[in-house]
Amino acid sequence: MGKATKYVSKDVEADGKIHWTDEENQIWQELITRQLDCIKGKACDEFITGLDRLKLPMDRVPQLEEVSEVLLATTGWQCAKVPALIGFGEFFKLLSEKKFPVATFIRTRAEFDYLQEPDIFHEIFGHCPLLTNPAFANFTQRYGELGLNASKEDRVFLARLYWFTIEFGLLDTQDGLRIYGGGILSSPGETQYAMFDPIAERKALDVVDVLRTPYRIDIMQPIYFMINKISDLDSISQLDLLALVEEAKALGLHEPKFPPKEKKIAS
Repeated sequence: MGKATKYVSKDVEADGKIHWTDEENQIWQELITRQLDCIKGKACDEFITGLDRLKLPMDRVPQLEEVSEVLLATTGWQCAKVPALIGFGEFFKLLSEKKFPVATFIRTRAEFDYLQEPDIFHEIFGHCPLLTNPAFANFTQRYGELGLNASKEDRVFLARLYWFTIEFGLLDTQDGLRIYGGGILSSPGETQYAMFDPIAERKALDVVDVLRTPYRIDIMQPIYFMINKISDLDSISQLDLLALVEEAKALGLHEPKFPPKEKKIAS
């Protein structure tokens, strides 16, 4: 975070609304239609319950206050409009205040299948349904409180916990594997890969193990961590996570399960 970005968030107009073009609304319609079909039988029950509560529009990009109204009524959360990229400090502060940061831009057709920065579809469809669930919402707020007061070095370790739970978490349920991570739930390719690809490693979540696991944002994840139920996040949030960060530091990072990023050679 804190890098330059080519994406620009849309501003609220005088009538209090964000005005989306017909093309942007069409992209939302295509994204949500495709992804609702893709996650059938794969998303966790709590996510589906949250979707039912949110009643997201199919034919247009939702307004943030529409989503906030439901979140406030269920868990006291709301959406916060942010620029395309925000710093870690602002990110943690918003989460600690029960405000979920949403960048108000939507991907272009050229980046329909993948973009490197989270857009409004990823944030609203991928994350907001589970923010209606108390255990998920409490974990997210607790994470924000921890990160707000953590050192720069500790924040790098905490980022891995967010990545492997809120973004790329899986559930190992009695009915089989289910998805709760928003990074998977908003991506058709990652949904199929996380659930079915034999190459991907899936293992029970151990917090210190997670804190020691490097990741890359621009590839399919080589490893996913599983909890048994969403309420397990409550137990994790009650641990002394900064003490576990110290433990992870002492043990050192695991070897990455992915190749290093190729460096561009300046001509």
